[in-house]
Amino acid sequence: MNPRDRYEELTNIINYHIDRYYNQDNPEITDHEYDQLMGELKEMEREHPEYITPDSPTQRVGGSAKREAGVLVRHNVPMLSLQDVFSKEEVFEFVEDMQKQFSEPEFVVEYKIDGLSLVLRYEEGILKLAETRGDGINFGEDVTANAKVIKDVKRKLKEPLPYLEVRGEVYMTNKDFEKVNERQELAGKRTFANPRNCAAGTLRQLDTSVTKERGLSMFVFNVQQVRGAEFETHTQGYEYLKRQGVPVIEDYRVCHTEQEVWEAICAIGENRGSLPYDIDGAVVKLNRIADREILGATSKVPRWAVAYKYPPEEKEAKILDIEVSVGRTGRITPTAVFEPVRLCGTSVSRATLHNQDFIDQLDVGIGDYVRVYKSGEIIPKIREVVKERREAGVQRFHLPDVCPVCGTKTVREKDTADLKCPSPSCPSQIERRIINFVSRDAMDIKGFGTVYIEDLVRRGFIKDIADIFVLKNHRQQMIEEGVIGKEKNTDKLLDAIEGAKQRDAYQLLTGFGIPNVGKAAAKAVMKRFETIENLSRATVEQLVEVQDIGEVSAGCIRSFFEDESNQQMIARLREEGVNMSRIVQEGSSERLSGMTFVITGTLPNLDRKQAAEMVEINGGKVSGSVSKKTTYLLAGENAGSKLTRAEALGIPIISEAEFIEMVKE
Repeated sequence: MNPRDRYEELTNIINYHIDRYYNQDNPEITDHEYDQLMGELKEMEREHPEYITPDSPTQRVGGSAKREAGVLVRHNVPMLSLQDVFSKEEVFEFVEDMQKQFSEPEFVVEYKIDGLSLVLRYEEGILKLAETRGDGINFGEDVTANAKVIKDVKRKLKEPLPYLEVRGEVYMTNKDFEKVNERQELAGKRTFANPRNCAAGTLRQLDTSVTKERGLSMFVFNVQQVRGAEFETHTQGYEYLKRQGVPVIEDYRVCHTEQEVWEAICAIGENRGSLPYDIDGAVVKLNRIADREILGATSKVPRWAVAYKYPPEEKEAKILDIEVSVGRTGRITPTAVFEPVRLCGTSVSRATLHNQDFIDQLDVGIGDYVRVYKSGEIIPKIREVVKERREAGVQRFHLPDVCPVCGTKTVREKDTADLKCPSPSCPSQIERRIINFVSRDAMDIKGFGTVYIEDLVRRGFIKDIADIFVLKNHRQQMIEEGVIGKEKNTDKLLDAIEGAKQRDAYQLLTGFGIPNVGKAAAKAVMKRFETIENLSRATVEQLVEVQDIGEVSAGCIRSFFEDESNQQMIARLREEGVNMSRIVQEGSSERLSGMTFVITGTLPNLDRKQAAEMVEINGGKVSGSVSKKTTYLLAGENAGSKLTRAEALGIPIISEAEFIEMVKE
């Protein structure tokens, strides 16, 4: 790939993740992975300054302001980002640069809390406004009502000033985060990925009672603007705020030399695992306000501060057990169970060991001490065995040569490291196939939980997918044995199963669990072949003509329909009246066939889900990011970075009215 193409690809990727982080509060990658992407982009711009445009991710701050939580408000002081540094050398370079420009500068080193930035405005000591970061430069969202129910936000100051504006970080303690997720699980709702996401979503709630219940916290880390008083230093501002009962960043240190600054950073790094909240670095900033004013800021970052980002965290833990499970396809997976350790804000006690080759490479056994880390600060993984801590008698673990569930002799797949149970009647495989079949993306049989599935399989009521639709024949026995519960619960599930017979054929195909064929691929395939019967006769050559279906997926589909047991299962489904044809939705057409749409901003009448459904019903495709393959950008109010990107690429931009007219035509 030539440098220009890689630059454009990087820009698209980073813009996509900026939108996920700032606007959707639902990031897909970690800060560390994002920093690596941004570092590569900056390096390319240093080598090719002619690539830089005003909308480059390196030239902008934050995401786009939204109207979900309240009206937009203009920032009095821009809410800028911080320049990231990743090494001791970069920290020393920053300190030395400040020392060259100022006489005996002081530095404050403090925690960088992992939360959501918030500004509070006080007039005559009374809280008048709370605003989010928004786009960082011009506008944020008014979230005053929610801010007032955060316990750390003071509505009234003891020593009122004509005007005071402070900036802080709204966050959630790990304890409060766990409580919220427990309540979400009990209510059958989606849990949050991490405390930062939960805090961001909570601050934008329209119901302040929900915000109050979830227990947000806040630290103030800067005085943005003040009238009626003068603070010569950052720490003087902190002292005033502490007198008002306003929580400021804990355990900050005032330093004078490079070594003192570095020691303070190291102390924070050593302490971060024991904190009751997550941090994502340490901030080094000039203490004297006059020095800050002289330096000012770029369009994106202040010149008087940097944020040091720590390398991924690792901890040692003892392996207590290695569990062996059997997946939906029969693949046998070993999982290490170790003493719980806290990494990146959460407690972890399990990590996959993948297969026997991986175990052999690590030379790991039960009782070993291992170094555990989080890949991308999300997925727990084992880096290595701490050989010097190996105790006498500990031996390398070996996977059993028979299935741990059904006792069938295992086989090793050709050209892979995977061991598999070859028995199609293995209860563990059946359970996982059924779980996939009834899931939301497949047949969406509500109320058919994992516990019921496991019990029905183990009692012999279900041996394959088709058995689900003959459970009605065992109604009385299931009620007597209390498999689902009493009569009411049993009938409720049986009714849900009966209703699922009318699902679209793409949902049935998704439910089959064919490797490499998910929901999107199933939709594309059924759009082309219309019925399961037609699909069962399709050749590999015909299948690869379908968009998003490659040779591997085509081969998997062909193998599935050639299997005799699958043919029998499909015949039984047909006998039970399960729909096997594509359902053409009312108002559907091919008007947008071959077109790819990106939807952004707030549309006047449609929400994004409705607009996306209209695109798909009319044969089009919806993408989450703007690229050269985008046909149209459907843009509403506050479109943000996607609009800028589309303009730069020359992508046609249409309004909701134009889109609706296009569909009508």
